Amino acid sequence: MLRPGRGSERALRVNMKRVLFVCVENSNRSQMAEAFARAHGGTRVDAQSAGSQPSGAINPRAIAFMAERGIDLHIQRSKSLHDVGGAAFDAVVTMGCGDACPWIPAARRDDWALPDPKHLPDEEFRRVRDEIERRVTALLQDLGIEGSA
Repeated sequence: MLRPGRGSERALRVNMKRVLFVCVENSNRSQMAEAFARAHGGTRVDAQSAGSQPSGAINPRAIAFMAERGIDLHIQRSKSLHDVGGAAFDAVVTMGCGDACPWIPAARRDDWALPDPKHLPDEEFRRVRDEIERRVTALLQDLGIEGSA
């Protein structure tokens, strides 16, 4: 089995795109976006999420509905914008949080005005989840990250 040398690992990190997804609580939308970016971008993307007022927990419904897609949100945690560090991002995506999401410098900034699915019926929650996946895959393609990992 061939293993990449240190130079190859360094090249992967240099070419990796850094993406941050931000919402208020970091418990639903941004968590799902982070997970989809990791699932579709693999080692080509450093996907993170954070909240302007993090709840401290991922919504159990988000965990359940992402599990339907084969993605385990148990490995993620709800975190603050202070937890993501100061390194530059290639893209920052706010998730419809308006003024509650502060401006974060990035080469690209998008606002996805998506409803918070927290109190939505199950089928509407799934529609938000699926729309997030569609937008994440489009974003990754725009960033030059083609296909799934």
